[in-house]
Amino acid sequence: QVQLVESGGGSVQSGGSLRLSCVASGYTYSKYSMAWFRQAPGKEREGVAAINSDGRTTYAASVKGRFSISKDGAESPLYLQMNNLIPEDTAMYYCAADLRCRDWRLLLSTGNYNYWGQGTQVTVSS
Repeated sequence: QVQLVESGGGSVQSGGSLRLSCVASGYTYSKYSMAWFRQAPGKEREGVAAINSDGRTTYAASVKGRFSISKDGAESPLYLQMNNLIPEDTAMYYCAADLRCRDWRLLLSTGNYNYWGQGTQVTVSS
C-alpha cells in the first residue's frame, strides 16, 4: 500500500514562494502518475499540476508560469515549486498518486488517483 506524506506548506505574503514535497513510502515505483490538488474552504477540489513517469506535465491555467511540478525519477519525492503566490492560492494542498502512467490528458482528474496524502496548508496573505 502506498503512503503519501506532504510537507512544505506555510503562511507567506503575496509574492512569496513555497516548495511543497510529497514523499511516498515503500518500494520505488517505475510507473506512476502523481499530482497536486488543492481545496479551499467551500470550494471543490481542483487539480493544480501533475506529472507521469514519462515526464509529461500539465498545469491548471490559473498557475501556469508560476508553479512547477517535478520528480527526478521514481525514487525522488514529488515537488511543487510555487512562485509569485497570490491569496487565491490559499488552500489545503494534497499529493495524489496512481501506480500507472496515465495519459497527460487525464492527469488533473481526481478520479484517476487512488492514493492521497493528508494535505499541507498553504496560506497567502495580501
